[in-house]
Amino acid sequence: APRRRSGRAARGCAAGLGGDTPIEQRAPEIIRILSEAYPDAKVALRFSNPLEMLVATILSAQCTDEKVNEVTATLFVKYRTAEDYLKVPEDELKADIKPTGFFNQKAISIREACRRIVEVYDGRVPDTMEDLITLRGVARKTANIVMGNAFGKVEGIAVDTHVKRLANRLGFSAQSDPDKIEQDLMRVIPRDRWFDFTYVLIDHGRAVCIARKPKCEICPVNHLCPSSLI
Repeated sequence: APRRRSGRAARGCAAGLGGDTPIEQRAPEIIRILSEAYPDAKVALRFSNPLEMLVATILSAQCTDEKVNEVTATLFVKYRTAEDYLKVPEDELKADIKPTGFFNQKAISIREACRRIVEVYDGRVPDTMEDLITLRGVARKTANIVMGNAFGKVEGIAVDTHVKRLANRLGFSAQSDPDKIEQDLMRVIPRDRWFDFTYVLIDHGRAVCIARKPKCEICPVNHLCPSSLI
C-alpha cells in the first residue's frame, strides 16, 4: 500500500497545479509524490540471471507475478541454460508452465527465443534492445525489463498494462499503442527516472489506480489527475 500523502505532498494544489494543468508542469510533482509513496518499488519477478529474467517476463503475460514466481521456483531448477529448454519435448515444457496460462504460445516463444540465443548469441541472452527484440516473444516492454533488471541498461520505459492505464489516466499520454505511450513518457519523465519510476507506476496501478474502479479517494495524486473521480 502507498504511504499516505503528507502535507508537503499536498502542496501541489497550493502551487496552482491541477488535473487540467499541462502534463509538463504536473509531471515533476506526480513523479515526486508517487516515488515517496512507493520508495521500495522494484520488479516483482524473481530471477538470478538474464535467461531467468527473460523467461519470467515472457511467462508474466496475462498472468500475475505471484503465479509466475510460484512456477519458476521449480522451473529454474530444471531449466538452467537456453539449451535445456530445447532438449525437452515441447509438450513437457508446456506442462511445466501451464499454470501461467496461454502456455502453448508461451512455450513456443520460450523455445524459439532460446533457439536463437543458442544459434546466434552463443547461448547468452543479448544485452541490447536491437538484439533482444529479434527474439520470439520479445517486444520493447520485455526488452526494457530484461535490460534494466538483468544488465542495468536503460533505454526506455517498460509499458505493461498498469503503466499503460496510468499513463492514460494521469494524462502522460493519450495513445493506446505501447510504443507510442513509451515515447510520450520518455519526453516528460527524466531519463534517470525511467527505470525506477516504471515500477512506481506498476505498484500504484496494483494498489490504488486499479483497472475496474480506481481508489481515487486515497490516491496521493488525485489533485493532479484529470481522471480523478473526486
